[in-house]
Amino acid sequence: MGSFFKECGHPRSRWSKCPHPYKIRYRSAAGKQMEESGFATQDDAIERLTDVYKAKKAAPRGQPKAERVSLYGAMRFAEYAAEWKAGQRDLGPASVRHLESLLEHHVLPLLGSRRMDTFDHRVVEGFIRSMERAGVGLATQANAFDKLKAILLDAHRLGLFDDHPLAGVKPPQYDPKRAVIPSPQQLRRIREAGDDRFRLITDLMSGCGMRNGEAAAVNLRNIVADDVYRITEQVNQTTGTSARLKHRKTGEYRDVPLPARVKQTIERYADTHSTTDGYLLRHPLDASKPFPHYYLNNQWQRIKKAGEVDIPKGMVLYSFRHFFASNCLTHNIPITDVAEWMGHKNIDVTFKIYRHLMPGTISTAATLLNHTLTA
Repeated sequence: MGSFFKECGHPRSRWSKCPHPYKIRYRSAAGKQMEESGFATQDDAIERLTDVYKAKKAAPRGQPKAERVSLYGAMRFAEYAAEWKAGQRDLGPASVRHLESLLEHHVLPLLGSRRMDTFDHRVVEGFIRSMERAGVGLATQANAFDKLKAILLDAHRLGLFDDHPLAGVKPPQYDPKRAVIPSPQQLRRIREAGDDRFRLITDLMSGCGMRNGEAAAVNLRNIVADDVYRITEQVNQTTGTSARLKHRKTGEYRDVPLPARVKQTIERYADTHSTTDGYLLRHPLDASKPFPHYYLNNQWQRIKKAGEVDIPKGMVLYSFRHFFASNCLTHNIPITDVAEWMGHKNIDVTFKIYRHLMPGTISTAATLLNHTLTA
């Protein structure tokens, strides 16, 4: 029905005695949050909330939708997108920054002033064509389209559109390049070219499938079994602080395989360099702060610039994580398990990037199936 409260700072137990007025908060029939103030007593506030509730119950069934359409349909897309963005509380700082960049540079310049009730599939298709004409990269086109899609689907759920505004629209086709993956021999020489910190992170990424930031937050306490490591946090590269895992809520974790060689690397590093509250990697100048991502990047650039190691063309730091996926899939580990261990949002991401690494072809499948049928 709603809630009543005071903003005076007094505890709830003293509200009946303090002179400050009550406020109420409720949702209108259109779903918009409303506030009213100036109620002298708790009974006055409750009476007003009761009146609002009765009015909503007595309204014809079609009226709430009509009010929503009237309110939000006349809204400009930029205003609606701002309200929608404020509700994305599950996004981390880096994701929020990425969202804001896509809206500011690609979506709002083309659609920001458009009224919400004028969107249909032709408008969306025109948006995609405008990005194509402007030479926007396919990856950015796909990301911008995904954000527009999320916002319009939210509006569709409110009842703003009779017809689905994305019906029949073909999204931008982004086909990521195949990952550049080092061979086991190249990986061994690359890891040996760095210092102990570089080798530790290399082993965590290539042996456990961790992201850069997850490896930077490695903690001795997270070895939950001889062959299992529990990833519970990462170092956010945008803020330089500890943060929840990507695509996970606060407190959620991933259990990943812990090869014996990686476990030995962790324990050897801890014995040699000690730990801080279990953390192996900390800021070189201040152990109270997380490990800075630029240290790893700088060392990687120095190794490449030295030219003493055979580094495949196009290889990046993330290729150590690609090595993990390759090693799993070429040894017939199910892609569903690999997707879970790598922390992908859904298996489509894993399949799109690593499909070519999965053993087996149509011919191989036909041979195996025939062998069973003729047995």
